[in-house]
Amino acid sequence: GETPRSVGLYFALGHSTVVVVATMLLAFGVVSLGGDSLLKEIGGLIGTSVSALFLLVIAAINLAIFAGLWRTFRTAREQGLHDAAGLDRLLAHRGLLARLLGPMFRLVTKPWHMYPLGFLFGLGFDTATEIGLLSISASEAARGASLADILVFPALFASGMALVDTADSALMVSAYRWAFVDPMRKLWYNLTITGASVAVALFIGGVEAFGLISDRLGLSGGMW
Repeated sequence: GETPRSVGLYFALGHSTVVVVATMLLAFGVVSLGGDSLLKEIGGLIGTSVSALFLLVIAAINLAIFAGLWRTFRTAREQGLHDAAGLDRLLAHRGLLARLLGPMFRLVTKPWHMYPLGFLFGLGFDTATEIGLLSISASEAARGASLADILVFPALFASGMALVDTADSALMVSAYRWAFVDPMRKLWYNLTITGASVAVALFIGGVEAFGLISDRLGLSGGMW
């Protein structure tokens, strides 16, 4: 039967469906440009610019979330909240989206319900790996790579995400059981993951931005 550990797997499959379809459409779109190198160059410029901007915006949003989590952690520590119910009440009133989407969270009652949620999440194109993969796929398609070769990228994305998200589900099941001993550990976990996402988004977005600048301005050597 299904266990909570399969939640991450269904979410990953839903997200990966969007990535596979988007990559195929992107590849067909680039190939349909034919020999028009100008359109390819403009498309690559726009794609990389949007990718870098998206990642830097994501980093800023996650940084704000990290700051909110840190304030929640300090409040919980000052108030001495060492029970799961008290901490959950504090987290439930942490932000506007948490209050608005709270009733929707209760609609997810089985692991497979995470598939459509993962699909909708994928449509947001708001993860560093997703944006980076689409950018790589577009670049390879513009260089003349075959569709079969390009589909290796979303296949690797799907397998990697399925592995990591399934492992994350298993970890979270254990972590939340562990949290019953001291619920503050939930916040430590969220702080760690959010902080890591900020670092990754800043790094990848920064590399893309500097690469775009060096390419447009013809810079070379050293950092470039």
